[in-house]
Amino acid sequence: MTAPMAYDYIVVGAGSAGCAVAAGLAERQAGSVAVIEAGPSDAHPFVKIPMALMWLMGSRRDWRFKSAPMAGVNGRRINIPRGRMVGGSGSINSMVWFRGRASDFDGWNVPGWSWADVEPAFEEVEAKITPNRLAAPHPLTDRLHRLFGGNGAAPPSPDYESAGVCHFNMRNSRRWSAADAFLRPAASDHDLTVITGRIVRRLHLDKGCAKGVILGGAGEDTVITARKGVILSAGAIGSPDLLLRSGIGPADSVTQQTVVVDGVGQNLHDHPGCGMHFAGAETGYGLTLKQAGQWLAAPLNLMRGRGPLASPTVEGAAFFNARGDGSDPDVQSHFIPFFMNHAGHRYAPGSGYFADVCVCRPKSRGRLMRRNGQLHIDLGLFKDEADLDTLTHGLFRLRSLMADAMGDAAAPEVYPAGAATSHDDMRAHVRANAGTAYHPVGTLRMGTDPDAPVTPTCDVRGVGSLWAADASLMPAVTSANTNAPAMMIGHRAASFIAA
Repeated sequence: MTAPMAYDYIVVGAGSAGCAVAAGLAERQAGSVAVIEAGPSDAHPFVKIPMALMWLMGSRRDWRFKSAPMAGVNGRRINIPRGRMVGGSGSINSMVWFRGRASDFDGWNVPGWSWADVEPAFEEVEAKITPNRLAAPHPLTDRLHRLFGGNGAAPPSPDYESAGVCHFNMRNSRRWSAADAFLRPAASDHDLTVITGRIVRRLHLDKGCAKGVILGGAGEDTVITARKGVILSAGAIGSPDLLLRSGIGPADSVTQQTVVVDGVGQNLHDHPGCGMHFAGAETGYGLTLKQAGQWLAAPLNLMRGRGPLASPTVEGAAFFNARGDGSDPDVQSHFIPFFMNHAGHRYAPGSGYFADVCVCRPKSRGRLMRRNGQLHIDLGLFKDEADLDTLTHGLFRLRSLMADAMGDAAAPEVYPAGAATSHDDMRAHVRANAGTAYHPVGTLRMGTDPDAPVTPTCDVRGVGSLWAADASLMPAVTSANTNAPAMMIGHRAASFIAA
């Protein structure tokens, strides 16, 4: 091994949480900080262009994880996109900004993480992110607020039935990620170094403490020493996997046991979702002859903050009760004013729009583990059939809500349409087509009980000088998109670690 480099803190992963925790440590002058990112920088034009996320997903800037075959979705394997560059998944997502519900955090029942505790942290994060309403939504998106009243100025909220144009972490119609708001300013003003293109093979452990990381490379491995400790911010997939590769985790999931931490990789879950496709002449954005001029002018219109390239694809959302019984919202819908071919062809001609239903608080749980040296990701979709029932009811209600919202601009539903008119048919459709909202969480659940892999102050149990700070810490997923909570977790974790 080559001669080691040394820093006070090493942060593994430059995603949304990693950028926030690294900046928080640097700004507190807690010591020198190195952030190690497996992927390249985010200096790519597609990262800044909102609509271009459709080309980033599945590219070399995506880890391109796949789940194991899951019985709940007819034995299918589903894609799990995760950002592989500076900014992490926050560099390939649709930038939708939701904190979640206050009861989400109170429901965690973790000291220091109640709504009263985290609300100030959200405010501090938002002072740097400055999320705002999409400047020029598609006219169809502007119709969503009709569903539950209001004038369309306020964003939809998971706290009550509502719909409308979302708020986004964008500036001047460009992506404004945690790398922009946190990492680069801290690297410019403080003792913070960003190392890209290097994969952390495993943690360097000595006498039960994390003393650094071991990087893989084309030649010899490289040791980077952490004088004060290591922070895992590689996400709900990457962080537990690094622990497993380092011999930390359940006995049945690691080959060379170093520390037994049974909860590592458990509690994996995501928002299960399934969508409806609508197609009609000159409704949403699409590849049609009449829209040819609009697409030719799209680069110029992007500079003006409008047109298809300025759209983050998901422009609006709705929160509602799947059964319409007056109870609190239990599903979220993402609205995309683009024609999306239900057969999966990216460049199919047509005009239309898409809306999905995602279960806000899924009950099903899966597990991440290693088998025969390979990563095994079981999201556990529909292990609890209550999630399947909620999603099925939600799709029926979405069908009627979309007709109400679009009015005379409505396009016919083309999928599943007549193939799902009965409850049983819709359940079968969900099993055959459901995926997730790309919000995996929970694999390093924090809590006070000894089965929780991480303590309320972000310490990894059983290992000294090792912390975790990302969405893997969530005991339960929040009721909406998870990018804002991930940044909040990183931001708040910095104060615990620095202390």
